[in-house]
Amino acid sequence: MIPMPYLSVLRKICERLEGNPINWVVTGSLGMALQGVPVPIHDIDIQTDEEGAYEIERRFSEYVIKPVQYSISEHIRSHFGALEIDGIQVEIMGAVQKHLDIQSWEEPVRIECYRQWVEVEGMNIPVLSLEYEYQAYLKLGRSDKVEILRDWLLKNK
Repeated sequence: MIPMPYLSVLRKICERLEGNPINWVVTGSLGMALQGVPVPIHDIDIQTDEEGAYEIERRFSEYVIKPVQYSISEHIRSHFGALEIDGIQVEIMGAVQKHLDIQSWEEPVRIECYRQWVEVEGMNIPVLSLEYEYQAYLKLGRSDKVEILRDWLLKNK
């Protein structure tokens, strides 16, 4: 069950992005929950391409709490920014790349290759497939999410 405040913010996001050429998906815990995985939700994660990150920031400019900028961490790099809509944090990640080894990064994720659609509360929401999420969390060493997704995928095949 997804708490109503998250669904309300998600509806605002969907309405504002609907009919626009922005390539985006909901990912992370909310993306998993939208597909039926019982996980706690702490924020809304939106994954897009580089142009999409800056366009989403522009379309939600009144909610920006961290402007989108190129960001690199130990395991991931992207064009990252954050919004706060009705008290809910929304993270924007554009052109996400995961660290493969000491000197290389994977190509930016082409989310359209892994996008699926779910219908919730009358909204048609793009999400990343659970199989893709499983592989992504495996690469990132997120054993907590890997275990949850592996168990879910095994039970629901």
